[in-house]
Amino acid sequence: MSGQLKEVRLRIKSIQGTQQITKALKMVSAAKLRRAQDAILQMRPYAKKLQEMLSNIVSNTDGDVGLSLAVDRPVEKVLYIVITSDRGTCGSYNSNIIKLARQSMQEQYPSQLAKKNITVWGIGKKGFEYFERNNYKVSGAFRDIFLHLTFEHVQAASQAAVKAFLNKEFDAIEVVYSEFRNAATQAFTVERFLPIAKVQSKVGAVKADFIFDPSKEELIAELMPKILNTQLFKAVLDANASEHGARMTAMDKATENANEILRSLKISYNRARQAAITTELTEIVSGAAALQG
Repeated sequence: MSGQLKEVRLRIKSIQGTQQITKALKMVSAAKLRRAQDAILQMRPYAKKLQEMLSNIVSNTDGDVGLSLAVDRPVEKVLYIVITSDRGTCGSYNSNIIKLARQSMQEQYPSQLAKKNITVWGIGKKGFEYFERNNYKVSGAFRDIFLHLTFEHVQAASQAAVKAFLNKEFDAIEVVYSEFRNAATQAFTVERFLPIAKVQSKVGAVKADFIFDPSKEELIAELMPKILNTQLFKAVLDANASEHGARMTAMDKATENANEILRSLKISYNRARQAAITTELTEIVSGAAALQG
């Protein structure tokens, strides 16, 4: 009986130690989430307006003047930029992004996948490690962006993707990430990066008449890369906030589960202790009765 009590005490101590860790991780993630949430909420309207403007310009520009980044060509090679986290302890966050990326490859580009013409750029170590482990064509050049999350580092990834598209290394580029909604909710998304998507004009809609200053060619050449840099930075900020929200939620749930386990173990411990005391009392009474007899 004493051995059983010791085992339960050790389990209680172990779970209490784990619970302290989950509480600490939750507090750290909550603090990081506030900063990450402020960053994405301030960035999102600006990025959305830029994207609308870019799509409208592409849709309302005749010919292919300066629109090399909007050219739809036969898709032979595809690049997936998959944005995950560097660390775990965030529930199913990373696995959901990886699952969505694989599903998108299988549904949108089955022939390219069969020919191994899909390359993955992993932003965040978890995604990079998964695709490398599963024999995908993968690059880790930008996997450490979250170590020093700045616009300049994300811009380098965006410029590299644009250059690869212009050099026809890839015919389509997709970004897979988690769009932040709130601490408990993320929307896992596949978003076309290149070629730039055109806005579908409604029937009877009046075509927008843009006045370009400086020239159309000069403005488009200058504007397009900058807007693409902003779009990828927005996706990374979304993913950053989503990660901290997912980790905070997961650690909160883990703390609650630890409480439940502790409650159950303490009941078991008290029952075992009571049984041990009862057994000892019974032995004492029996011994006393035997001496009297």
